[in-house]
Amino acid sequence: MLIDPHVHCRDGKQRYKETIEHVFEIAKKQGVDKIFDMPNTDPPILRGADVWKRLALVPKDQEGNYFLYMGATADDGQLAEAVECYRHCKEVVGIKLYAGRSVGDLAVVSEEAQRKVYRNLARLGYKGVLAVHCEKESYLRPALWDPTRPITHSQARPKEAEIASLEDQIKFAKESGFQGTLHIVHISCPESVEIVDKARAEIKISCGVTPHHILWDNEMLDRPDGLLYKMNPPLRGREEVARLRQYLREGKIDWIETDHAPHPLGEKLFPPYASGYPSLYLYRNFVTKFLPQLGIGKKLIKKLTSGNILRVFANKLGSLPNL
Repeated sequence: MLIDPHVHCRDGKQRYKETIEHVFEIAKKQGVDKIFDMPNTDPPILRGADVWKRLALVPKDQEGNYFLYMGATADDGQLAEAVECYRHCKEVVGIKLYAGRSVGDLAVVSEEAQRKVYRNLARLGYKGVLAVHCEKESYLRPALWDPTRPITHSQARPKEAEIASLEDQIKFAKESGFQGTLHIVHISCPESVEIVDKARAEIKISCGVTPHHILWDNEMLDRPDGLLYKMNPPLRGREEVARLRQYLREGKIDWIETDHAPHPLGEKLFPPYASGYPSLYLYRNFVTKFLPQLGIGKKLIKKLTSGNILRVFANKLGSLPNL
């Protein structure tokens, strides 16, 4: 069984970009059995009613293979409802916090608002996964972005933004007494992996990496088609990618997550120059060919594609098989 714990189906006002049904068609061709959908849709997935509408769109033959995150806001009532949905709906695998603006309007930007999320989750006794997109707003430099030079996207959203936000999240989790698992999505630089690895001794924490952050460096943004490789967080430098690969070989990254995020070509090459890449299309070759070429053996590949995910989400996905 292979699991992609990070995809963006766009059913709703942006269903022209992607749908649950189509993602499952891609997943089948790529050998992926189960998917976890993200909540920064339009409208976002924040309330129980949003969850039920979402589940009604799942093809009948894929029921039991579709799971989703609910979004986090600083609103006490919304977060309490999300926790209740997590407890009573087996398809809700966790809560997602956007600690910085990415694609869509779902974001909790200020440090105090983020602290409030952790305090509320601790007060509510939430023990599930809090997945976090880490990019600290005060470290972003949007004035540097120039669409005629796509590589400036890497400068406008530097790795320091990810590192600073990650340090914040670990601090807030410890201060609040958060009892769940803090998961750092699409980690993009080796320094972040090092911080996560050190924090494992103090809190429950995991991290995932995308195929695109392992396959490519930011030189892809300097190509004539560089706008196609614009995503958040951006691709990093060659040396940073080499160290990410090393940490993947060493088992310091918990799993592969595609962050599958399609946009129409017009939205990539022209305003709004959307961030995102349809990485689920890369999954089969990445797992069966590229990872072995990196020197990653079958046992670790199994952990990266299912075992570690099953361990963290055992209460939602069922008992852990013999891995």
